Amino acid sequence: MIDYLATFIMFFAVIDPIGTVPVFIAVTSHFNKSARNKIALISTLVAAMILLFFIVAGEYILIAMSIPLPAFQIAGGIVLFLFALTMIFGESKPDEEMKLVQSHHETAIFPLAVPSIASPGAMLAAVLLTENNRYSICEQALTAGVMLSVLLVVFILMLLASHIIRLIGASGASVVSRVMGLILASVATSNALEGIKVYFGL
Repeated sequence: MIDYLATFIMFFAVIDPIGTVPVFIAVTSHFNKSARNKIALISTLVAAMILLFFIVAGEYILIAMSIPLPAFQIAGGIVLFLFALTMIFGESKPDEEMKLVQSHHETAIFPLAVPSIASPGAMLAAVLLTENNRYSICEQALTAGVMLSVLLVVFILMLLASHIIRLIGASGASVVSRVMGLILASVATSNALEGIKVYFGL
């Protein structure tokens, strides 16, 4: 049985909806309200399709490449942990992705859908939280539903972006991103340890 709260928290940490807000504001600053709303919708839908693809096909790709899932779980846990460390000690997600905005002028797809919303960490989480050997099709569908609920939060926050950034400021978004990084580091460590346990039959 899946832990809905833990699943929601993990997806919230790797997707980081609040950290997406300053990125969205920067990349859409020269658009009118109608265009911004359209960009928010397109970026959310594209991110959803990417993450759903990893939920459906991610594990089969690993099987085709003869990569055992526990090994991927260990590697995924390590990568997520390193990703979390960059959120905590390095540039926060908003700071890092603001640089992408300043050097590129794409809108809905880059850097919003990828890598802001459908981040590498989110893709890894989508695979790890829907293992075929651990979860039934129904449970995987429920996990996908939890993930989509986080994406709905992202969409709503982007629609309210100008109000949110006035409320918490860019520094507030940075603080939230670092707290999410700490939570993600704990989840990543747990995933890596679980993978080690299964791989070595402990």
